[in-house]
Amino acid sequence: MTSQIFPSDVQQSLDLVGIFVFALSGGLLAVRKNMDIFGICVLAEVTALGGGVMRDLVIGATPVAAFTNLGYFLTPLVAGLVVFFLHPEVERINRAVQTLDALGLGLFCVTGTAKAHDYGLGAVSAVALGMVTAAGGGVMRDVLAGEIPALLRWDREIYAVPALVGAGLVALLIALDSLTAATGTAAALTAFVLRMLALKYGWRAPRAWHRNGSRTSEE
Repeated sequence: MTSQIFPSDVQQSLDLVGIFVFALSGGLLAVRKNMDIFGICVLAEVTALGGGVMRDLVIGATPVAAFTNLGYFLTPLVAGLVVFFLHPEVERINRAVQTLDALGLGLFCVTGTAKAHDYGLGAVSAVALGMVTAAGGGVMRDVLAGEIPALLRWDREIYAVPALVGAGLVALLIALDSLTAATGTAAALTAFVLRMLALKYGWRAPRAWHRNGSRTSEE
């Protein structure tokens, strides 16, 4: 299968690392929103698994992987407990969490696109689901926390764009019959580097302009 880019044990290990880091970001937002331990664990689970669940439901891969692999379900709970007990320490290493989050973004946009292709989707749809796999959990997290999703806010560094670039590269590699562990890793690293550059230099997507040449005002 195309989606089996890496050896199964390696891919599962990478998945669990990505899930854990995504869950940390969800748990931290729950703490900032003054949620209790249940809310922390819910946001951790949703952030870590939401994108993959949406992808699997769209392509008909049911029961979804998040509920057939116990490790996928338990890992966010562990991350939620880590945040509950150690959130000041986790906040202090937020830069490292953002770096690992960017790695997870790169990994999941690649594997999500490849899995969508395996289930018969065309290039455009597979790329869209690759982006959803990588960023969908964050959207669900923000909605549940009562915030505008970060990837829709003009004042946040680009997040979905790196995922789309990585997913697009995977679709191109599949079309060229060139998707391997090495090329898949290169696509994931491309998304990772773009995200890190966006964080470093504050890259944001352009906003709409009025006809007089000024940007639309912030509400």
